[in-house]
Amino acid sequence: MNHDNLWAPWRTVYLRELKRRAEALGTTDIDAGPFLVEYFQNPQHDQANHVVYRDDHGMLLLNRYPYATGHMLVALGEPRPTLLDYEPPQRAAFWALIERGTDLIERTFHPQGINTGINQGRAAGAGVPDHLHAHLVPRWHADTNFMSVVGQIRVIPDSLESVAAQYRQTLGKSDPG
Repeated sequence: MNHDNLWAPWRTVYLRELKRRAEALGTTDIDAGPFLVEYFQNPQHDQANHVVYRDDHGMLLLNRYPYATGHMLVALGEPRPTLLDYEPPQRAAFWALIERGTDLIERTFHPQGINTGINQGRAAGAGVPDHLHAHLVPRWHADTNFMSVVGQIRVIPDSLESVAAQYRQTLGKSDPG
């Protein structure tokens, strides 16, 4: 069977919404807006927003457009554009969340590696340039296969709801933090 297309219609909905927001603001700059602040301020919507953990400082949530199964975002509740815009105690809280997220990924998915990255500023690829956040991406040998190399497509084999449920189940077990 030969497939020429892999359909991902949810991506268009996301891009159209970004464009609509930019036009409403009278700009051509397209970014994801203040959704991280909105998520942090509304814990009652954690399930719908795929927030899997939160504390007084920030949260761990799934990336809606993941690079791999289990791709997580780490963000403090207070938006600042750069790491050094945060005070040392806030930076410590941010790194503690990164550590908690790393532990959660390892205990849930047992990956062979994890990419940890921060895209600070639009030029560095930040989709939310006004709210610094980290990406934690579980990795396995050969997870970059012919689909991404030849087809320039990533295949995510699990739903966000299922991944969030797996993370929550792991959190419900003996939590070292």
